[in-house]
Amino acid sequence: MTANVARINQTKGESLVLDDYLPYRLSVASNAVSKLIARAYEDRFGLSIPQWRLMAVLAEQPLTQQAIVTRTAMDKVTVSRAARGLAMRHLVGRTAHADDGRSHHLALTLEGQRLHTEIAPLALAYEAALLSGLAPADVALMKRLLLRLEAAAARLSGEGGA
Repeated sequence: MTANVARINQTKGESLVLDDYLPYRLSVASNAVSKLIARAYEDRFGLSIPQWRLMAVLAEQPLTQQAIVTRTAMDKVTVSRAARGLAMRHLVGRTAHADDGRSHHLALTLEGQRLHTEIAPLALAYEAALLSGLAPADVALMKRLLLRLEAAAARLSGEGGA
């Protein structure tokens, strides 16, 4: 925690009420959504959430494992395990990185592309069901606010720009 954050906490004099604490609420909501969707991906397609995230990212473009770590905020071990599992199922392929002999580009295979094409409508349906009680303007606002929270967290952790 930075000194500025510690000073802010000391001067506010507020007590922590877990149910009102935004990081807790975000974590609980994220876990509930992930758990719901994970059951569908695992039951129907034999995929873990990290494997699906990796596939969704690679459907947009081939990337290195390090780029996937950055893009998804998953740790290196999780990305590596997901990539290995997908490679064993022939859903992801690896090609040598032209500029870095230690790195490889990961890309969906044709089989991986077919599976992604099958799963994507299900993912969009879950999203629509989850957001069905919200007005489109509220959804747009929530997305903007989440991006701002991510940026603020990156700044506070020293990972983002000023």
